[in-house]
Amino acid sequence: MQKIRKAVMADKGLSTYAHNVKIISQGGKVTLKGPVRSEEEKSSIEKMATDVAGAGNVTNEITIKPETPKKKS
Repeated sequence: MQKIRKAVMADKGLSTYAHNVKIISQGGKVTLKGPVRSEEEKSSIEKMATDVAGAGNVTNEITIKPETPKKKS
C-alpha cells in the first residue's frame, strides 16, 4: 500500500483529488476509491496499483468528477 501511495504522490501531473484517492489493502488485494478529475488519472492510478499489487489484485472504484467551471456573477 505504501509503495502505491508513494507512486501516486510522486506523480506531480495528477490533481489534488487524485493524490487523495483512498488505497485500501487487504490480504494482497487492493481497492482504490475516491474521485479524480479525468479518465486518464483513473487509469494512471490503476496502472500504478497493478504494477505493485499484480494483475487481478486491484479493484478500481474510482469515480470521475470533472472540474466544474465557476459561474460568473
